[in-house]
Amino acid sequence: MKVEYSNRALIDLRRAAADSREFGDAVAIALEARIVAVVRRIAEHPKAAQGVTDRPGIHVVPLLRYPYKIFSRVYEGRVRILHIRHTSRQPWPGKR
Repeated sequence: MKVEYSNRALIDLRRAAADSREFGDAVAIALEARIVAVVRRIAEHPKAAQGVTDRPGIHVVPLLRYPYKIFSRVYEGRVRILHIRHTSRQPWPGKR
């Protein structure tokens, strides 16, 4: 399935890349690879991810080894990555 990114998600990606560089290039490269792998999995199985409470139609996938969650929504023929959120931030409004 085709994947597109919201402007917010693109900003999130740039922030995650910058933040991870503080821990060295190896961490930045590994985080990027993990995000790419999870987005690929979302594209292959878009409705397999857990739904978000109080946000119908939105799914979330944690990165597990890294403190980020990827929020997405499925549209006809495409998946939109809405937000890539660091887990230490306050919850995304509506996400509990």
